[in-house]
Amino acid sequence: MSRNIGQKGEAIAAQYYRQRGYLVLGHNYRTRMGEIDLILYKEDLIVFAEVKTRTGRMLATPAEAVDLHKQQRLRLAAERYLQNSPFSEANVRFDVVEVTPAAKGWQVHCIMDAFQV
Repeated sequence: MSRNIGQKGEAIAAQYYRQRGYLVLGHNYRTRMGEIDLILYKEDLIVFAEVKTRTGRMLATPAEAVDLHKQQRLRLAAERYLQNSPFSEANVRFDVVEVTPAAKGWQVHCIMDAFQV
């Protein structure tokens, strides 16, 4: 998948969250442990979102690409983020957001609390 498609999916996912009242705190937060696509905040809740964008036919859902190894890397990156964050006491949730083509534009499917801390 091209980087442009991934960036487009992340922008669509960020808009999805903003429309639901979330504040985007970070985008493509990188550490040596891993990268977090979106970091969001709403009502004492920090959401770390992994965005999976697919344009072609799929044998598996985009969320299935977030395996145990990827989940562990996301947890470690989230821990690093929270160490230096004023939101370190907030509740934490990990979401996986699937962005796929639809008849008119893009379809967003958010799997809230996709895996545990």
